[in-house]
Amino acid sequence: MQASEDDDTPLARDLVGGLEKGLKVIEAFDQERSRLSIAEVAQATGLTRAAARRYLITLTHLGYMRHENKLFSLTPAVLRLGQSYLHSARLPRIAQPALYRLAYSLGEAASVGVLDHDQLVCVAAVSAGRLVSATLQPGTRVPAYCTANGRMLLAFLPPADIERFLAQAVPEQITQHTIVDKQRLALEIARARAQGYALVDQELELGLRTIAVPLRNFRGEVVASMNVSVHAGRLPAEQLVEHCLPALIKTQVELGAML
Repeated sequence: MQASEDDDTPLARDLVGGLEKGLKVIEAFDQERSRLSIAEVAQATGLTRAAARRYLITLTHLGYMRHENKLFSLTPAVLRLGQSYLHSARLPRIAQPALYRLAYSLGEAASVGVLDHDQLVCVAAVSAGRLVSATLQPGTRVPAYCTANGRMLLAFLPPADIERFLAQAVPEQITQHTIVDKQRLALEIARARAQGYALVDQELELGLRTIAVPLRNFRGEVVASMNVSVHAGRLPAEQLVEHCLPALIKTQVELGAML
């Protein structure tokens, strides 16, 4: 059976299973699981212990892993994979200069993110000398449902995809402000689409307030989202729109002409 010309699903014979499994091994490591045994990697990836051992040994040989006291951990060499995207993709290169102007004009932090399944991935960021949050740096991943950039991107998904996201989502009460009720979350996503911006007040981190707008390419498709983040102690929520939205829209228009 062959895939049709309009079908983006590749044939099984065209996929390299070893590469897929090797990447899953790398992805098994995160902030909570920085050092793992062979058995733990096998459990996290669904591989057998023997297969997990071979992949870990191979990644260690290539310099992506280190091995100490029967535990494996990633090395800085893994950053080359992310840097390849940041250096080659158009979006981060185009967005970064505009983010500098935006962040320093407001004296706040600004970032651009894209959606990866149910997570928001930061691809460009500028702090303007103020460290508002450790999540505002390229490469960080945070839940989409409780971030302004993520909620903005969810708002412009096809309706069926939004319904699927809400059906599968298991919102976590990260702070006392985090919206975990799915009906409320659906209303906030719809509100973001209707008004053209999303505002999230301390749902991801206490003290972090964020406002975001969508970024469209020349075809009018939403390809990313851009936000400004402020510390709650510096700017009340009711002033965030008035203070930041005009500058965000100006940068939104500027980037829309280049994407």
